[in-house]
Amino acid sequence: MVEMDNVISVILGGGRGTRLYPLTKERSKPAVPLAGKYRLIDIPISNCLNSYLNKIYVLTQFNSASLHRHITRAYKFDNFSRGFIEILAATQTMESMDWYQGTADAVRQNLRFFNQPNIDFVLILSGDQLYRMDYQQLVKEHMRTGAEVTISVIPSERRDAHGLGILKVDEQGRILDFFEKPKDEKIINSFSLDASAFDRHGVSARGRTLLASMGIYIFNLEVLKNVLKETNKTDFGKEIIPEIIKRRRVFAYFFDGYWEDIGTIKSFYEANLNLASLSPHFNLYSEKDLIYTNPLFLPGSIINDCKITQSIISTVVLSIVQKYMIP
Repeated sequence: MVEMDNVISVILGGGRGTRLYPLTKERSKPAVPLAGKYRLIDIPISNCLNSYLNKIYVLTQFNSASLHRHITRAYKFDNFSRGFIEILAATQTMESMDWYQGTADAVRQNLRFFNQPNIDFVLILSGDQLYRMDYQQLVKEHMRTGAEVTISVIPSERRDAHGLGILKVDEQGRILDFFEKPKDEKIINSFSLDASAFDRHGVSARGRTLLASMGIYIFNLEVLKNVLKETNKTDFGKEIIPEIIKRRRVFAYFFDGYWEDIGTIKSFYEANLNLASLSPHFNLYSEKDLIYTNPLFLPGSIINDCKITQSIISTVVLSIVQKYMIP
């Protein structure tokens, strides 16, 4: 793997985070602690660094002080590196007096920062998901298909359709139709696929009948600029993507690993409990794909007269993730 100097990564810092309240009472979603010592933002940043993508912007707005502090302390490149992790906080400018109105609007208001020499692609990521992905493979697939936009997709069960953007693809993987968080069962039925549709693209259906967007997009830079200047629509999933598939080459990148959107209290709780299981879906201890964070040099935890099973004990927070603790 080599550094991909022609790619800029943009991590969306999230909105108000109401579905994660009260964890987001005084911090933004990406700053919420995970597994005792990490923050949610560490996941996409680590995926970028492990994929040798080291030009990273983090877009922030609500309750962002602790997130800014964490990023500033945790991620530093040496003076001779061309890499950077920079925060682009919502701000008023001569062009716009408004805060970010949605995911697409946040990117639109910062386009001037992406317009750099030798930059061809912009990778747009969410700050509140738990997964590992080699983004280099995504970039290579984007280039192979000649796509203008590529969306990372994952097979999904019907019961999860109401909270996801679902889509249809042709045999080459080009996206034909897209619907964000459908409520109508007839619409869900119309997007259902048979097992052969999954097999063609190297993933197993395993009882899953839908393809869902992961909220991970890669745009050709010029296409991104044109798309966002042609419209004042503010959200990628609800508005931009359904519109551009009619006139742009939008392809799917098929991913079949563990992926969890942990933007709700329920999903956050279940994901943390799973991290403490004997065989977690997401392995924090992988030597190949490390998860980076700000090291806190604190004393070890003192534990007396108890039996602890299926727990993660961190020097930051004692038993923040705990399935069973028997005194």
